Amino acid sequence: MRTDRTPFDSDRDRPSAPVSRRGVMRMGTALGAMGLLATAAPASAAGDAPGKEPALRKPILVGANPGLQLFDPSGACTAYISTWQVDWSTHGAGNAVVLWRPDGVRAVGEDPHLTLWLADRFVRHFPELEGLPWSAPRFHRSAVRIRLDLASGLHAWGGGIDVRMAEVLDRRAFATDRFPLGSVEHSLSLVIGPCGRARATVDGHTLPGEISRGGTPDRPSSSAFVATAEVWRA
Repeated sequence: MRTDRTPFDSDRDRPSAPVSRRGVMRMGTALGAMGLLATAAPASAAGDAPGKEPALRKPILVGANPGLQLFDPSGACTAYISTWQVDWSTHGAGNAVVLWRPDGVRAVGEDPHLTLWLADRFVRHFPELEGLPWSAPRFHRSAVRIRLDLASGLHAWGGGIDVRMAEVLDRRAFATDRFPLGSVEHSLSLVIGPCGRARATVDGHTLPGEISRGGTPDRPSSSAFVATAEVWRA
């Protein structure tokens, strides 16, 4: 969805080795960071996840999935927000936001069937949360509004969560047939754009932590990124 306002107003790479969805953003970032900011890890690191041959896999989700991860000065993750704009999936269509914090997981959307599927099928297995505790998501029924634009960034809000990202630094295509979600490998393709600025509030309070940026001028990376044209196959 295009907008002429940036989120702060008012107020085909094909890797030779298997890498994760977030691996395309990991290149060139500091080794000491966590999650998205670690170096790309091959899917085989999680074991040889079974699944259909790539040619036999069918779409299970089509849409967009921007992400925002915040860190404290020591490099520990203070929050991760996964925003979903689902055009079609095996579990329906709609918008949702999944928020991870050390004290628990909040899943916001109008359809619990879709929202909790996104949280449990996808978000809990994302590399950003590797090694972090995962508790049963607390579902919060609320409309989620999303303005997503590869030119200017993202504004998503609903259920007490407000996420803003701006200053898109780059746009890159990415595809892999070796993205494990739990014990099953999936195929994934998308267009992703690291962002230079981001902020988020929950219930009126600004989330602690900062984004982390790295990479090179030609291939910048960030723990805040927009992503669209996203297709998952299994």
